[in-house]
Amino acid sequence: MPYDATKMADWEISGAAEEYMKSIWQLQDEMGLKEDEVIPSGRIGRLDFAKILERLAGKTNGNYIVVTAITPTPLGEGKTTTTMGLIEGLGKRGKNVGGAIRQPSAGPTMNIKGSAAGGGNAQVIPLTEFSLGLTGDISAITNAHNLAMVALTSRMQHERNYSDKELSIRRLRRLDIDPTNVQLGWAIDFCAQTLRSIIMGIGGKMDGFTMQSRFDIAVSSEVMAILSIAKDFMDLRERIGKITVAHSRTGRPITTEDLEVAGAMCAFLREAINPTLLQTVEGQPVMVHAGPFANIAIGQSSIIADRVGLKLFDYHITESGFAADIGFEKFWNVKCRISGLTPNVAVITATTRALKMHGGGPRVAPGLPIPEEYRKENLALLEKGVPNLIHHIRTVKRSGMIPVVCINSFSTDTKEEIGLISRFAESEGARVARSDHWLKGGEGALELADAVIDACEETVDFRFLYPLDMPFMERVEVIAKNVYGADGVLWIPEAEEKARRLQDDPETRDYFTMMVKTHLSLSHKPEWKGVPAGWRLPVRDVLVYSGAKFLCPVTGAISLMPGTSSDPAFRRIDVNVESRKVTGLF
Repeated sequence: MPYDATKMADWEISGAAEEYMKSIWQLQDEMGLKEDEVIPSGRIGRLDFAKILERLAGKTNGNYIVVTAITPTPLGEGKTTTTMGLIEGLGKRGKNVGGAIRQPSAGPTMNIKGSAAGGGNAQVIPLTEFSLGLTGDISAITNAHNLAMVALTSRMQHERNYSDKELSIRRLRRLDIDPTNVQLGWAIDFCAQTLRSIIMGIGGKMDGFTMQSRFDIAVSSEVMAILSIAKDFMDLRERIGKITVAHSRTGRPITTEDLEVAGAMCAFLREAINPTLLQTVEGQPVMVHAGPFANIAIGQSSIIADRVGLKLFDYHITESGFAADIGFEKFWNVKCRISGLTPNVAVITATTRALKMHGGGPRVAPGLPIPEEYRKENLALLEKGVPNLIHHIRTVKRSGMIPVVCINSFSTDTKEEIGLISRFAESEGARVARSDHWLKGGEGALELADAVIDACEETVDFRFLYPLDMPFMERVEVIAKNVYGADGVLWIPEAEEKARRLQDDPETRDYFTMMVKTHLSLSHKPEWKGVPAGWRLPVRDVLVYSGAKFLCPVTGAISLMPGTSSDPAFRRIDVNVESRKVTGLF
């Protein structure tokens, strides 16, 4: 029986479900895993991906399904909830199914977004472990990242304090690091706006090198991006060694290999490369691995988890961050290109709430009551917002897939509203399914599961949006016009000069294009809802990640360090002093 999601908070449902959750050993047996392929860690465990993939190398891959969404409200439209619900629904249909999602950052967990575990009867459990560090991957990434900065700043101090002869005695060569051209900052896994710009090294000669620096949120680290796209540990080690930390005074990149720190960084990551195994409320297996943001990073769970899932399951479900213009575009043109994996189906999550907002409805904000307009039938408002859904359907169709639109339904949705959305989506050639997974779990997702099973029978003519040999600036133009609906790109002069230099450099010519853009609009302006027209996409900088091989055009006012709101989630999170159970997570 599903839990009463109308009366129970997510953490209460998780707590109740955990009383009956499967042990790691029961999941191991059901998944056909060998004893040495599971590494237990309390109530959960890691999967030894290398052993699993070696044993199942000759096995045919299962169906590969990605879940994306329309442009969301700041509350989110339940993409992870839909992912969990679909897994549960396919489980109810007797299918061998599992999934892979990202690990949540402590920043949004303790802020306004929550831990991204799904919700109601469609969530991953145990919620506390999932939300508060899991098996330590983000801590390992933070330590590896910050060790690179320790290596850099100590080297700068020693080069300032010692002559070439004294450096030679200490088995160091002068790298001549330019303190005004340092690419990396420090990492912390919180939303801490006060650390966006800092001065460090204040003090005497032995207190470090005085310079301006910054903190970025840990999940935006290049180390996290590399964990997401690495195919194995050899690939990860090679990429970590190519991370550019700074530049010399002559402009030469200074890498982690130059600083002789890459090996030690990888020592922190030796276990983090293995996915962690959790489960849905209804007991289907879910891997959690990697956790990069989608608006400022690649926004995907790992390639490793997908490779494992496709060997273990007949239906493997993953999700891409935010809407189809952000996460799905990166899944499609970057993740699939790197992995060589071809998806069968894309599911677009939509809600009446978001579509009414795109139709001109009142502001939706975390911590504030939902305006009345979103709780009453309003077909005119809804129809005005439907073009946003149509835009995302057309984006997915450019990949060669015909999407399944999942209407993630609320109790206030009317039959007429569902019918209106369905008519417009079906007129674009999409399948449509209403789903009540939040309220009813797998039983509420049977219509969605059936639509996905049906869609998996289709032959997909999968194709990328652009060839990798297309010049970088042309790629940005293609994405802006075809995915965002812009009239073109407006390059800020400094960004244009940098972009031309990068696209002409043989070293970076084949780097992947990783857009940095707000998730709250198809455009660069969060307040521009619906399908904005008559605008150009401004690019103000291009970030270079030489280990991940990403060129990242930065559009709009995007920061690598989000801020904490005036009403953050941590105000409502506590621990029962007797049971030591965490309360208030969502």
